[in-house]
Amino acid sequence: MKNNFVSLTLLAIAVCSLAALAPSQGRAAENDSRIRVVGRDDRQLVKIALSGFTGEALTTLKFDLEVIGCAVTSADQALFLITGSNTDHLEGRVQDKLTQTYVLGKAYPAGVDIRKQAHKFADDIAKTLFKMPGIALTKIAYKKTRGATSELYISDYDGHNAIQITSDNSIVAAPAWVPGRRKVYYTSYRLGNPDIYSQDLDTGERRVVARYSGLLTSPSISPDGSRVAMILSKAGSPDLWVSDASGGGLKQLTTTHEDESSPCWSPDERTICFTSRASQRAALYTISPDGGAMKRLSTSGAINCTEPDWSPDGKYITFTSLMGTFQICVLEVATGRMSILTDGEDATWAPNSRTLIIARRVGGKYVLSLLDVRTKQVKDIPQLSGNCSQPAWAR
Repeated sequence: MKNNFVSLTLLAIAVCSLAALAPSQGRAAENDSRIRVVGRDDRQLVKIALSGFTGEALTTLKFDLEVIGCAVTSADQALFLITGSNTDHLEGRVQDKLTQTYVLGKAYPAGVDIRKQAHKFADDIAKTLFKMPGIALTKIAYKKTRGATSELYISDYDGHNAIQITSDNSIVAAPAWVPGRRKVYYTSYRLGNPDIYSQDLDTGERRVVARYSGLLTSPSISPDGSRVAMILSKAGSPDLWVSDASGGGLKQLTTTHEDESSPCWSPDERTICFTSRASQRAALYTISPDGGAMKRLSTSGAINCTEPDWSPDGKYITFTSLMGTFQICVLEVATGRMSILTDGEDATWAPNSRTLIIARRVGGKYVLSLLDVRTKQVKDIPQLSGNCSQPAWAR
């Protein structure tokens, strides 16, 4: 019955919209490369007009679409007209003004939170116009600092539904998600030493992954969830180590006298990128998780490079560069081309390999912001209050 209802609703939308699209028009719109906004000039904001939506649905849609590179404008200036309603449920459609065709029409069942319906519509728009995964229903983790202590939180990507995960009354840092699972790793000083823990977000079960003397930080979980890269100083200086998911089978990868930090995995799990001061200034290096020689990455145009994160599609590495101020940079792996995007630090990729969440220092505290890499549009997450930093995006 639910499927019949959605089908009838979509038919009504089409009839009310423009008398109804002819079948040939519908097929042409589906195959028309011009609806691929990325194919026009993906460095420019895509102008859209929103009408018919009200209240929380309108606010949510506007936020979601601006995050992925859209700019809300008037109908006469827009490339796409996004119309609909949200009385007891949300209905929406997208018209390409260039072709005068409707490229998307959806109705979302009643009984679901209106924000979630709006997020689903935004994700469907992302898939239709940008040919990329939607991110509006994803989660983030971050630390929130109060005075001398910090705790781990998770929330929706837009800051709604925030939940405190730890109550250690100490310092909690460097959260990292297990890919595809509701589980995080992090460092906590709850016992006086920076130890690494894992925590199941559904059961609340917390386990020790690494507890040794000295520094233990920056856990990074392999894409298949079977291994953890981390920084330990148990052999002297902070070096890069790898273990299995529970902390067993520990293997040391670097043996420099300088500091290593911030490991991240390539999507194919063949390489770990990390920061080292082996050449005095902080720079990016790669190494096999099975061991071998460190290889320095060229980041021409950027110095003091830290906090790398590999995009899920494997094409880019984002990192922080300290050049007077902290700058968010992106390195194209295949070409070595480097771009400076904006002020900020602690960048991590969304599942769409286009959006970053970053920490920015504003008025003496850190705020979390969302950065569209292609257009460089930055949107703060106003829903999050307090001093928030070290964000990590669930993938």
